[in-house]
Amino acid sequence: MEKNIKIIRKNEHKTSEWSGGTTTQLCIYPYDSEYKELNFKWRLSSARVDIDESVFTHLPNIKRKIMILDGELLLEHQNHYSVKLKQFEQDTFCGDWKTKSYGKVIDFNLMMNDCEGDLEYICIDKLSSKKIVFDNKKRKYDYVADVLYVIRGELEINSQDTLYEGDLLLSYIERNEESKEVNLINKLNTDIKVIRSTIYFNN
Repeated sequence: MEKNIKIIRKNEHKTSEWSGGTTTQLCIYPYDSEYKELNFKWRLSSARVDIDESVFTHLPNIKRKIMILDGELLLEHQNHYSVKLKQFEQDTFCGDWKTKSYGKVIDFNLMMNDCEGDLEYICIDKLSSKKIVFDNKKRKYDYVADVLYVIRGELEINSQDTLYEGDLLLSYIERNEESKEVNLINKLNTDIKVIRSTIYFNN
């Protein structure tokens, strides 16, 4: 298991077309997993939906979280519930539900296979900084993956590395490993918008 912080640049992402727009795979674990084979532990992606109505792919045994990055989306989970999501609002549901969506949006997706995860929107105000902690002491799982995805702006990490729009920072921590404090620095005259994904899983 890789322990050090890793940066994945925007040009390393894989984008594919589907009938309603495009999907960009941002990160998948294990790295040699194939989405179509559903042999991953977890997967992060972002989709652009260019049609008014679409049907979600049937994904048995996969737990899903979706967050809206731009636009508004109505989700209808047949025989369960419906929910309308605005920017940075999210929903959690099962991949084997029959789900339809209404609305043209850009979204952020976390798919999980026998693991748990959370999504959080973080805004770093202009000319300011924010400290966050990567930690795995409070969970039952062997590992935690923390992923920062920059959706707007230019983010400096611990005064060492810079993340640009579309880049990811990926960090793994083992169960009893010490926590990592990360300082997110904004030197720009505009706010920086980041999505933090935290995924807890066993190897």
